[in-house]
Amino acid sequence: MMKNKASLLVLCLLAALLAGCQTPVRLMPTPVKFTTGEIDPFQSGGPLAQGNEVPVLYATNRGLLIDVPQPIYTIFPSERLRMGVAHVRIGDEKLSWEELHALSTSADAGERPIVKLEKLEPMATLGPDDKVKTTPEAQAFFAYVNKALAASPNSELVVYVHGANNVVPRAAAQASQFRHFTGRRMVVLSFIWPSAGSFLSYATDVRNAAASAAPFARLMELLAENTKASQIDVLAYSAGAQVASPGLALLGVARDGESRVALRQRLRLGQVYFAAPDVDTRAFVEDLRGYADVAARVSVAANLNDSVLVFARIAGGASRAGRPNPTELSESQTRFLIDATKTLDFDLLKVDPNDIPGLPRRSHTFWYDDPWVSSDVVARFLFNASPAQRGLEAQAGSEGLRYWTFPPDFDRRVIDLVRRIAPPQKGAE
Repeated sequence: MMKNKASLLVLCLLAALLAGCQTPVRLMPTPVKFTTGEIDPFQSGGPLAQGNEVPVLYATNRGLLIDVPQPIYTIFPSERLRMGVAHVRIGDEKLSWEELHALSTSADAGERPIVKLEKLEPMATLGPDDKVKTTPEAQAFFAYVNKALAASPNSELVVYVHGANNVVPRAAAQASQFRHFTGRRMVVLSFIWPSAGSFLSYATDVRNAAASAAPFARLMELLAENTKASQIDVLAYSAGAQVASPGLALLGVARDGESRVALRQRLRLGQVYFAAPDVDTRAFVEDLRGYADVAARVSVAANLNDSVLVFARIAGGASRAGRPNPTELSESQTRFLIDATKTLDFDLLKVDPNDIPGLPRRSHTFWYDDPWVSSDVVARFLFNASPAQRGLEAQAGSEGLRYWTFPPDFDRRVIDLVRRIAPPQKGAE
């Protein structure tokens, strides 16, 4: 008995140590379209868009170590999906809404406030054979999701899939700040897969990501079956692609007798955005074949100088989709990819430090660290806008491959887009 208690204490200390070793998440730089004073993303949201508490939904396939008073999750995959609400705060209680609003609508270069998970509120758990209709807690969770959707100006649900080297607080905080910069107009759910939370445990993360693809696919099915979201979007960052890419391929397998049209209608899979995807390029293309016709649109944002993906290539023995080596692809894969950029709603975005002012050459974190790229990401999800509508420019690569780049006046173009599409600002004509 004493030995079991000692083992439990060690596990708790390890969990605390992993969380403590993580650098805190600080509020990301304001997307460029909100820094001029012309557009206030929070103005049309009313009281719900104010305050420094920005909760998000969460679902996890992490094993549970301790349930009460607060859940502590392990780094081991579980067959159970656990769902609830992550209560996240930007700054502390002393940070007023006026101060946060000023930081979120300007290019203030000062130290950004910390985005911190305050507590998890577990609501439901589903085993592999459990059904929502026979699980009252699950019914209550999905009713809560529908209530959040009904209160939101946007009827879509975004599922954020974090990268490697992540602990639960960081995964919740990243999802929260994304929701914040949509003007809190979108409902966001963080899928928190069991990353070990350490650069030294990358191999463990790779194994756990592979074990999380099926639970992710199950979550997407559950959201489609039990919520009123008009569509379900996915934002997958870095090694989150190792979860989302094969998971989406599983979703692309139709049921017996189900047509592709019926599958698309059932899943309501919307915008899928891979930011700096750390996943084998060949595997990514094969997965894409399975679901590209089911999603409304698929985007890959890649910095070809990404230093993190150099390490990932060495560790994985193959190039990554966020820094691909086209020579690794078969002739069939190459032809599919080229055709997909021209005939399917599939977009390759070149995040080039030569085109984007101030972007570090080897950046891996550009989707939230760079104001130009984050502007494009937010516009992508808020408005379901195509690359051309968002102000990007089409380019032609070898053999007719189409990709998109950021033009020199992108900052002006994206502001014009939001002025055309966004709800009128108070006092506007």
